[in-house]
Amino acid sequence: MVMTSAFAPSDQSLVCSPQELPAVDVAIVGAGIVGLSLACALRHSGLAIALIEATPYARENTKGQAYALHQVSRYFFEWIGVWDKLLPQVQPFELVQLSDGEYPLRVYFHPEDLGTEAVGYVGEHAVIAETLQGILQSARNVTLYCPWRVVTNEVKGDRAELTLISGDPAKPKVAYLAARLVVAAEGGKSPLRQQMGIEPKGWKYRQSCVVATLHVAHPQPVIAYERFWPTGPMGVLPLVGNRYRVVWTLPHEQAEAVAALDDRAFVAKLQPYLDPQMAEITAVSDRFIFPTQLMQVNSYVGDRFVVIGDAAHRCHPVGGQGLNLGLRDVWALAQQILATPSERLGDRSSLMQFHRQRWWQNALTLGFTDMLNRLFSNAWWPLVVVRRWGLWLLRTVLPLKRLVLRFMAGLLLPLPSD
Repeated sequence: MVMTSAFAPSDQSLVCSPQELPAVDVAIVGAGIVGLSLACALRHSGLAIALIEATPYARENTKGQAYALHQVSRYFFEWIGVWDKLLPQVQPFELVQLSDGEYPLRVYFHPEDLGTEAVGYVGEHAVIAETLQGILQSARNVTLYCPWRVVTNEVKGDRAELTLISGDPAKPKVAYLAARLVVAAEGGKSPLRQQMGIEPKGWKYRQSCVVATLHVAHPQPVIAYERFWPTGPMGVLPLVGNRYRVVWTLPHEQAEAVAALDDRAFVAKLQPYLDPQMAEITAVSDRFIFPTQLMQVNSYVGDRFVVIGDAAHRCHPVGGQGLNLGLRDVWALAQQILATPSERLGDRSSLMQFHRQRWWQNALTLGFTDMLNRLFSNAWWPLVVVRRWGLWLLRTVLPLKRLVLRFMAGLLLPLPSD
């Protein structure tokens, strides 16, 4: 059998037969940020880790997303020893401005509301992914199989047997791998989750998000904006280099029409929805659209199988919760794996603690983002009165404001290390 070197993407064939299954302790399917983070968390464990990714890394690292990283994500990255490498490349923000359309009242969240040096951070996908990949270069217990795709996962006794394919779909290379635990971190459409019979529950919203990067001509205060409009919320996140990432929620048809505009027309359409001080802006990236949905699977675990991140749950992007929930999954699962005796690794009974801890915590956040979107994405007068009264309460009742901010930052619920 020819294996890739530790964490070196390669098109080499894995030559083996089903009778020669090489064995690892944990197979992580999906090497996006969530999968990479789990591999990093386990890099000093002594366990043999396989990280399997279907997308060539040259394409994976060009994804244009940017993420709000909440304080709980900072603490996770500190726990796995990568925050000092990430911090110089992410943009801290010390103020969050919350507003409701043209209503003049504004709510501001400050670091002192959390007792931290920043309210949060914004990191671009390529920056976070490449930092994690760099950390794993020296992890001799982590082997990357890329680009390889898992097509079957069959549990046989104390191990799962994976079939992988790569290359031309008409004449693919085929390889086999055995693992005591398989982790699906492939994203919301996870083929492996579907194959294992774990069904998602939830609904799609009648909204899509238009995502774009803006450049502002003049230096701006480093503020993150959450601006609510009847068509849907708009997040405006500061990036390194006097840039902003805009996530603009609109009904599907409006989102498609806005995304199709040329840069000048797009900026003209967007400008009235931004804070007035953000003048002289230009669009600096291609725009893309993604539909919004709420989804959660009934169980995060199966026989020698776990789902985490977007494969397990998805929420409306209001509040920037998505990746942060996935990193909390990783933290809890990594601690569960590290605390499990070797002979019980992958046992469903031992994995249920992870399910019980994370399922209800994620459900609370999914429910809260759903409520926010429904409360603010309409012009029905009784709800307008309710939400503006709520904004007044947030602005005037300091303990309430701090409570809400701590919840959104992931600090109100117990941390995995507690």
